[in-house]
Amino acid sequence: MKIGLHISDFTFSNGPRGLAEDLTRVVAGAEDAGFARVSVMDHVWQISVHGPPEHEMLEAYTTLGYLAARTSRVDLLAWVTAVTYRPPGLLAKIVSTLDVLSGGRAWLGIGAGWNEEEARGLGLGFPPLAERFERLEETLQICRQMWDPDDDGRFRGKHYHLDRTLNVPAPLHRPRVLIGGGGERKTLRLVAKYADACNLFVGPELPRKLEVLRGHCETEGRPYDEIEKTAQMVLDVGDRGEKIDEFLATLAEIGKLGIQAVQGKVPWVWEPERIALFKREVIPAAADL
Repeated sequence: MKIGLHISDFTFSNGPRGLAEDLTRVVAGAEDAGFARVSVMDHVWQISVHGPPEHEMLEAYTTLGYLAARTSRVDLLAWVTAVTYRPPGLLAKIVSTLDVLSGGRAWLGIGAGWNEEEARGLGLGFPPLAERFERLEETLQICRQMWDPDDDGRFRGKHYHLDRTLNVPAPLHRPRVLIGGGGERKTLRLVAKYADACNLFVGPELPRKLEVLRGHCETEGRPYDEIEKTAQMVLDVGDRGEKIDEFLATLAEIGKLGIQAVQGKVPWVWEPERIALFKREVIPAAADL
């Protein structure tokens, strides 16, 4: 099973002046430890589950570009981009640029978005949920077209009109698409139709969500096994590794359901020993699951 590091809190112990150095150390350490991918949140204010909105939050794609220059192997993505925060043509170009400059390591993580407070606060636009899902599907279609080197034609949708989907340089590979969320009627249908990976949460509803996704794949004529099953959870193995056995048992349990990768934050990640525990004891054991 793959393990990915999600950086959801930039309020590090050394403050903003030390943030670039601390972030470099954390992510370089994660790559050395064998983490498969590194993600950051696409928020402009901190969200309540991690702290007050006044806590430090970095813009996602600027941060990923910075991390691309300081790593060489980990995949990079926003977990997940709010569809209305950037026009889709620009978003496709941003992810293409990240892919080229990272040597082919960019993913597109995307969802309908939910944080109305920050969107209204910075004037990013926040249409009703039904419209956000319409825009999400059109954005996925636009990205697919812009990442096709043989198609730079027009796009005409309900919400977006592009006169020419020119995208040069093209990404080195077509960025993999992860759609975030477990909505059974809309989100998982879009996963079945457009995505390379899903993002679900570890919990009692996980088996049902996977079965719903399987049903949507059957409807769309898509092989269920083509979609990577990822799940989000806190990567908490304890201050000194006392929870490692419990953590690995959870991975084994969800692995039996078909989960192939987990992504999550490591508590107190700026403390070097936290990542070292994963390198020595967790990631090698998870690789056998």
